[in-house]
Parts: sequence; C-alpha cells; structure tokens
Amino acid sequence: MTEVLMFFKNKGFNRLILSALLIPALLLTGSCGKGEDASDDASNDESIGLDYSTHKLEEKLTWITNNSESLVASPKAKKGGTFYHFIRSFPLTFRVVGPDSNNFTRDYFTGNQMSLLEMHGNTEKPLPSLATHWAYSADGRTMYFKINPDARWSDGKPVTADDFIYTLEFMRSKHIQAPWYNDYYTREIEKVTKYGDLLISVSATKKIPDLWVTVNLNPTPKHFYGRLNSDFVREYNWKIEPNTGPYILKEFGKGKYLLFERKKDWWARDLRYNKNRFNVDYFKLTIIRDQNVALEYFKKGELDTFDASHSLIWYEKGNGDIFDRGYVNKLWFYNDARRSTAGLFLNLDREIFSDPNLRFALAHSINWEKTNKEINRGDGVRLHTYFSGYGAYSNNKIRAREFSIKKVEDYMKASGWARGSDGIWTRDGKRFAVTISYGNEISTPQFVTIKEEAKKAGIELNLQLLDPGSAYKKTMEKKHEVASLGWSTGFRPQPWEHFHSVNAHKVQTNNVNNYADPEMDRLIDRYRESTDEKERIALSIRIQQKIHDSGCWIPFGAFPFFRNFYWRWMRFPEVPGDKNSNEVFESPHSAGYFWIDEDMKKETLEVIKTGRTFKPETKIITKYRKSL
Repeated sequence: MTEVLMFFKNKGFNRLILSALLIPALLLTGSCGKGEDASDDASNDESIGLDYSTHKLEEKLTWITNNSESLVASPKAKKGGTFYHFIRSFPLTFRVVGPDSNNFTRDYFTGNQMSLLEMHGNTEKPLPSLATHWAYSADGRTMYFKINPDARWSDGKPVTADDFIYTLEFMRSKHIQAPWYNDYYTREIEKVTKYGDLLISVSATKKIPDLWVTVNLNPTPKHFYGRLNSDFVREYNWKIEPNTGPYILKEFGKGKYLLFERKKDWWARDLRYNKNRFNVDYFKLTIIRDQNVALEYFKKGELDTFDASHSLIWYEKGNGDIFDRGYVNKLWFYNDARRSTAGLFLNLDREIFSDPNLRFALAHSINWEKTNKEINRGDGVRLHTYFSGYGAYSNNKIRAREFSIKKVEDYMKASGWARGSDGIWTRDGKRFAVTISYGNEISTPQFVTIKEEAKKAGIELNLQLLDPGSAYKKTMEKKHEVASLGWSTGFRPQPWEHFHSVNAHKVQTNNVNNYADPEMDRLIDRYRESTDEKERIALSIRIQQKIHDSGCWIPFGAFPFFRNFYWRWMRFPEVPGDKNSNEVFESPHSAGYFWIDEDMKKETLEVIKTGRTFKPETKIITKYRKSL
C-alpha cells in the first residue's frame, strides 16, 4: 500500500515510508488514566505561556471565513457498508507522540483529529474546521479563532478554549518523550490566549510567512490526560484519546486487525466541506504482512482495493479473469504533490561513511536509471533535491549523482582504496561492503539489480529485507548502515528534524543520517527564525545544496501519480481528488470521497456466479498532470 501522509495534516511531523524505491512519497475499554503526580515541567503554567483565565479581546478585528472554494465530493455518494483493506504490520503503539509513534498507522488516528482550520487541496487556502471564523492581529504574529459551538469530542465532551491551551502544556512536556513536538511548540508557538470558552488567539514567536499554517493548532483533550507524569509512554500506549473527526477505533485484535466506525451523530457531518464525504460505516484494516498474499485476498474479493502504483503490480498483476470480465477496474491518477524523499539514507556514525569520498562513490554506484527502465517501465521520475515539489523553496539546480564506474574509481583511488581479487574495493584488509535495510518485499527485484550494478563498480551491497515494523524500529534506533525509506511531506521544507545536530546521535529522532554540521545548524536556525520569505527561500536553497554536497542521502525516484485496482462497487467522483491527492481509498477518514454501492456489490457477486461479464474500465485522470 502507498504509505504517504497528507502533507497538511500533522503539519511538520513526518512519517517514515520504509522500503521506498519508487513509492510516492501509517472503542477501546479502559479509563482515561490521569497521572496522579503533577508534572514538574508544567507546574507553573503562566511561566510557559499557559493561562486559562479570560482576557479582553483586541479591538477592530476583521473576521474571515471561507465557504466558497470548489468541492470534490459527489452528491451521488451513498452512506453505508464496510470497507476492507490491509496494513502490513500492527502498530507498536496507539499513541501519536513519543517512542514508536511515527509509524505506518499513525495517520489513521491523527486523520481523525481536526485542526482549527483545514487547507483546500488545490488553492491551499484555509477552510473552516473546528473554527468557524478567524482574524489576523495587527502584531503580524497572532490569529484569533471562533470555535464552533457544536464541536464535540468523541466522548461527547465539548471542545473548548482550554483544550487548545492544554495542547501547549501537553506538547511541551518532557514526559511525552517527543523532542520534535517539545521544540516546535516552544520555538514556534508562544502562547494561546483565552477570551471565553469558544474564542482564542494563538501567537507565533515571530512574524512568519504562512502564519495561519503555523498557528493552526489541534486541540488536546485536557479531560482525558490531565497532568502528565513520567509513566505517560507506558500508560497511554494502547489507549485511544477522544477525537473530533468522523471515525473512531471501535475494536481491534492485536496483531490481527483494526476496525474503525463512522460516528452516526458526528457533529461536523453537515458542514459544507464535509457533505457527501466519509461515507462508509466501517473500515477494517487486516494485518497481512506479505503483499503477494494480500493481492490474493484482493482477487478473491476479500479486500476492496489494492494499491498498484508500483509498476510490477500495475503491469504484471493487473490481468486475469477479474480484470478481463470487468469485475475489477483500474485507476491512474496524476497529481502535482510535494514529493517524498525516497532514497538511501546513510548512517554517518558508521566508520565507512566518515570519508565523504566513499559516500560519493556509493552514490555513483547506484544505477537507478536501469531499475527504472527495466523494472518500472520508465514510469518513475528521478528525484534530485531533498525537498522536491515545493515551488520556489526547491533547489532545482541540483542533479542527482549518476551511475558512473569511472567516478567511483576516481573517488576510491583518491582515498587510497584498490580493487581486490574479486573486484571489490579494499583498503587495510577492509572491503567496501555495506548493508541496505528495507521493509517491502516488492522492492527486492529492484535492489537485486542495484546490487549487481554496484558490484560492477566494486562495491558490495548486502540486502536485508525486514518486516515493516522491524525496519522502522531499526532505523529509528539508528542501528542501520543504509536504510531505504522516504519521509512524507510538509507545507514548507522542514530541515531541522532531519539535519540539525541536536537530533543527531539520538534514537527516536528523524535525523536518521546522524548528520551534524555547525554550518548547517546555523543555516537551519536562520531559516527557522527568518520572517522574510525571500530570505527563507534563499536559505532553503542553500540547505538543500549542503545536503547534496554531504552525500548522506542518495535520491531514488517518485511516481508523479498513484494507481489502484478496485472492485467495481467502489465508487468515487469523476475527479476523485485534488492536485495534492496521494490516494483515493486508503484513508477514508482523511479524504473520504469514495463510497460503496451495495446494490452494485450484490449485482457483481451474483454475476460472478453466472460467468457473465461487464465492460472493463480503466480511468486515467490527467487534470493535474505536470512534468517534474
């Protein structure tokens, strides 16, 4: 399945996409379990920008809303049915912050936690969500928000100003063991101010372009967590916090499945941008670790859709009776989204990568072009810069290092290495042999080709296929030599979490390269502190150049589209997404434009028994197609 996080949901916090070679770009029982001991890092609320008292509202505010953007959802949509899908590993936790939370299923939970505002997928303008109206302060770094009086948590409690103030207390707490959140909610958000139960302001620490994106907070249910203590990670590992979105986890079997249920009385169901969305009553995610096995389940009708973005699946698995007889249809959707950083991430704490010449040699030994041509039918597009698809913020002058045996030889000889009797580069009895860890068996043919080509250049690549959970854990614990993965995208490039030295040489941070460079730190700090967009763009360009010059990341490619196989009873709008869409079916809580036609499902199952056929259908959506 496509493991891509919506670029605006969970702004700034990226999720691993393990084993990505060309992949574009994851109710319970139990009490809420408030901690008994007060949190020592939240004992003085006022000193850290937390104030639950009511303040006087700023005068002369101009209130804004936005109910005029175009819609994707279809009025033909029908409610009901169960959507059957699969995931390849059970989450290590249901928490969405802290150790092991940045996993494959995380967005199934965060996608059901609404923010003050949402973003329109095409215009990228703010839309009402938990807030009905908003206004900009004269200070240039504060926004005011009117909370929808109907907003409710899944346990029936109202969403109030205190839940947004509590977000700062929660995200700043050392007990959640989440350095990114601790940093972001301290460095970027100064305070939340209350003007009544349904009126707040959120202040950034500085004036900044795209202010509304920065101050667009999610609430955190204060009544559920209360004061945190040092036992937070263990205590909340398998508890589900109340949410504000359309679905809630109803039940699960550890290691077996997750079952989400649509809230029949969801408070936001009649809001303009939610109508005709979130249509299925349930979606069940079954754990199927082997993708080939999952494909067989799909062909039997036990799964409703199957991601076919990978060329091997699209061209070689999309045939047979169920396709020829029109029982299963195909979708090819070109998008214009920001691109995941799919590639090889080198662990610079490993001795062999202490020499930049060896990093450059490894990059020139990777014959991505051959794998794309022979295995992916030329469908992929090579990534060049770390932040691709970000408009002016992307450094499009950078070019990925091409496959070149001659350049490998030049770099290796410059560092005093020589070819051994078997052709592998050696020095002082050491061979240039490294292990690539990856977590998706469908990538194996591509890696075998890459391994064979690298051997021609004198570099030995050992391939280590792990299950997704193990691959993720190994990478986050920084035990890898080379990890094949990708990160999902943010609204703007966010280099701090990946390349600032404060996140190097530590487990459970997103700096999986263990990259540490004082000059880079200064550039990143300036980028974060800058309030001038031109300067921020210039700094982004320089930061990407330094990433390239370091050789710590070897880019692979991206599919500028996604593809699906789906049983014909799965229905969706004529154009089932926007320019930023990365999927149609896999996250019904986040996009939710599709529906199940139960009459068509019954008809199809009856026709299959008789051997009758339908006209095969392949939909190719090119509305947002754009060359990279």
